[in-house]
Amino acid sequence: MSNIFPIGSCAIRRVRSKARRAYLFPDHYVPSAYEIPYNELYAKGKRALIFDIDNTLVEHGAPANERAIRLMEHLKQIGFQVCLLSNNKELRVKSFNEKIQVGYIFKAGKPKRSGYERAMHQMGSSKENTVFIGDQIFTDVWGANLVGIETYLVEPINKKEEIQIVLKRWLEKPILCFYKRRCQRREK
Repeated sequence: MSNIFPIGSCAIRRVRSKARRAYLFPDHYVPSAYEIPYNELYAKGKRALIFDIDNTLVEHGAPANERAIRLMEHLKQIGFQVCLLSNNKELRVKSFNEKIQVGYIFKAGKPKRSGYERAMHQMGSSKENTVFIGDQIFTDVWGANLVGIETYLVEPINKKEEIQIVLKRWLEKPILCFYKRRCQRREK
């Protein structure tokens, strides 16, 4: 009789860990935010995009460059609403946004749901027509998945990062390994 509980709790633990892992898996994994098929997303009914800034659009701490400016202009021409969602202070986010002029939320508290929900409210969008693009699993992807937003994980632009980010990247490696394996199995 006592063997039943450990087996049952083990099965429950496995199910919970799979669900937890799914929250950490992106819907898409691409090399760069600049390689996402935005026209296709719009054709599929997506109308709002939420972007992380550092190492997603530019190197950490860098101002908006010509590439980021052109991307934002292109997205606006397509018809997207765009919002920047960052855990940085207002000075960083506001200065980045000066040249691109989109909505933004600073000190978002990612991965908490509230920042993503505020961004959608600001754009007048819903989880069904919103996409999140970011470079970190434990903040960007996890938070967007908690809200139910489609996610794109991009490779970080610059490999040189602050120590706390480096530690997170180390923890992300096995998750990305499991994610890639899952993708390979689905392709077969």
